[in-house]
Formats: sequence, C-alpha cells, structure tokens
Amino acid sequence: MIELSIDQGVARMVLNAPKKMNSLDPAALHELSEAYDQAAAGVAEGTVRALVLTGEGRGFCAGRDISGVNPADDDVMGYLDGQVQPLLEKMSSFPAPTFAIVQGACLGVGLGLAVATDVVYVAENAKIGSPFANLGATLDSGGHWLLTERLGAHRTLDMIYTAELISGAEAVRSGLFSRAFPAEELIERSEEIISKVAHGATQAFVASKALVAEIRDQRVGLWASMRTENKAQAALCDTSDYAEGFKAFQEKRPPVFTGGN
Repeated sequence: MIELSIDQGVARMVLNAPKKMNSLDPAALHELSEAYDQAAAGVAEGTVRALVLTGEGRGFCAGRDISGVNPADDDVMGYLDGQVQPLLEKMSSFPAPTFAIVQGACLGVGLGLAVATDVVYVAENAKIGSPFANLGATLDSGGHWLLTERLGAHRTLDMIYTAELISGAEAVRSGLFSRAFPAEELIERSEEIISKVAHGATQAFVASKALVAEIRDQRVGLWASMRTENKAQAALCDTSDYAEGFKAFQEKRPPVFTGGN
C-alpha cells in the first residue's frame, strides 16, 4: 500500500489504496513506519533533503481501516499505543523538512498523519476532522491536543459533539494547516514550494524544526528559546551552506545550497 520513491532530493511517500480511501490497517502502518526508516537512511546518505506524504485518489486518508474489525475483541490500545503513536512520533522527528499534500477526506488517523509533518498544503474543498461521535468513540491520534491547541476549546468541542468536518480553506484560516490551494492547482503549487525547500539550507531548516518542536512540546519561554536559538545559529555558522549563503548575499546572486554540514 505504501510507495516510496526518491528523486532530486525529495522522498515521495504515497498512500496507495484509493478504493478504500487510503484507510490504514496495522499492516499499512507497519509499511509506513518502514518507509520512514528508509527515507531517514536517505537523509543520512545525503540523497534525501525533504519528504512529502500524499494519498492516491480522491482522498488523502479516511482514517483507520475498520472493515474487518470486531468491536468485541478490538485491540484499540495495541493499534493506537503500539503502532499509531510510535509512527507519529517517528514522523514528527524526521531529520529533514516534511510536507503533506492533502485532498479530499483527511479523517482520524489520517489527520494525525498530516499534522505529524512540518507543513500541510491542502485543497480548499478537502474535508478535515475526526467524526468519532458517529462511532461512539472519542478522538485519537493526538486529536484533542491538536484541535484544542490550534482551534481553541470551544471550536474543538463543537466539532467533537457534532462530528462536523471543516473544509481545507477553513483549516488554514483556523491555523490548523499551512496553505490552501484550489484542488486543481494543489499538486503543482505544492511541489514548486517543496522543490525549493529541498534545494535550500537543509541543516538550518532542521535546526529551526527542532526549536519549534521544543517550543511546542515544552512551552519554553522567550529568553530560554533565544539561548537555544543562539547556540543553533552559532553551530550553523560552521556549515558550508552558511558560508555559501553569506557569500551569495554579498555577491548579489542566488545561493547554491548542498545541504551539507
């Protein structure tokens, strides 16, 4: 179900089960985790400088595949605690910039996959949410933290109680995702940006990614964050990309970054 290819510094990971809207069973989660390991190896080898996650067909990911699940003996904890959370943590800490391109349905664990990437580009008419109220269940995949953090408590509880979905355009206006594009322009415009990032100052991006994660996860204060920023900036001054960027600025030309140390 999971397809991985690497081209021009970009690892492209595709959820390819369009007949079931790319919904995920335990086997698919295992495949996806292994694909991330392979892509991370590419970062170490210097062949991967960015990663993009997409879904084949009309939807990005409709969530968990429950087609063969019996509620009476469903090992929910094994699925969530044993597979979903470790995967999302692995995705979030991927050692290069990561992107998701989202069209159609992005529900449940699919929403978790999307927001575990650094940047999410979404079709304006996509449908986003976690309609667990229809199943007599609650949010998973970090949904409570995510929606409360980005949408606020009142909007989050409204979505939970009503199982209402929001559009991609509203998701961006609310601060849930990064940018929304018309559906017919989504791939082209997203890929343009991703290609630029893949040829950018990779180590500087990774440093910023770590700083943002620290602020998000630990709620570090301004001055402590600045001290960490200072250390990161000093370390980046020793990289070849910093030297190239500095020189290119002085020479009034575009920089040619290699992503190296």
